[in-house]
Amino acid sequence: MKAKESFGRKCGTFLIFAGPAVISFVLVVIIPMIYGVYLTFTGWDGFTNAKPFVGLTNYIAVFQDGAFWNSLWLTVKYVALSVVFINALAFALAYLLTSGIKGQNFLRAGFFTPNLIGGIVLGYIWQFIFSRVMVDLGNIISLPIFAKSWLSSPGGAFTALVIVTTWQYSGYMLLIYISGFVSVPTDLLEAARIDGANASQLTRYIRMPMMVPAFVTCLFLSITRCFKVYDLNLSLTAGGPYDSTKLAAMHIYTQAFENHQYGLGQAEALVLFLVMGIIAFIQISMGKSKEVEA
Repeated sequence: MKAKESFGRKCGTFLIFAGPAVISFVLVVIIPMIYGVYLTFTGWDGFTNAKPFVGLTNYIAVFQDGAFWNSLWLTVKYVALSVVFINALAFALAYLLTSGIKGQNFLRAGFFTPNLIGGIVLGYIWQFIFSRVMVDLGNIISLPIFAKSWLSSPGGAFTALVIVTTWQYSGYMLLIYISGFVSVPTDLLEAARIDGANASQLTRYIRMPMMVPAFVTCLFLSITRCFKVYDLNLSLTAGGPYDSTKLAAMHIYTQAFENHQYGLGQAEALVLFLVMGIIAFIQISMGKSKEVEA
């Protein structure tokens, strides 16, 4: 009887504290995901009530859609470059802002601010900078690199997309790296200094191994965020010029809501999710294997 009461009390406590979050997660994430998988087997156009069952037709069409695979490959390149630059810049800034320089708290807040700006607004701001400010600056100081808008060429637009992404997300990752730096036990650092280790050796052999959880978290967040980017892609380049910066999320949106092939777009979204999930899983598995105990 006591065991039943104890179990019932635990269930009641769970429902009180975690119940609302679990219910919200099921309603907002799990059920829509299951429904989305169902739609991949239909020929729904996104508007009518008719959802004819088409079997694996949409998945066959995914593998025949060359534009989707081009956008996916472009997305993989964009993610690879962005993740490297985001984490390299965030780590360097975190190292600087935990070194005791003056105004480091103010600088932390300043570097985090871009992450608070929505992707749509951020894209339009940087579109103005690339198309007007930098061009006018190039005319004044006669720099060929700024002679025309970077957004007018495929390579320049792609570079601009990576730059703005790095500028937006590095401030968020910065805070995680800072928490990693300050969590390194000071007694280990002091012992290493007594043994004659210099600053670079402290970072390489003590701080970085102890910060593996921070690296794992930052890499996971930056990979998943970059794979799903749509708003910045829309407002900064709109996929141009000539679809040269049309990432996978934008291609999927076009298929579902502009071409009225919602089932096909949902199937492509599922493929994108699987690719992102596999890459993130490999990254987490490799990172967890390198964690060390304090």
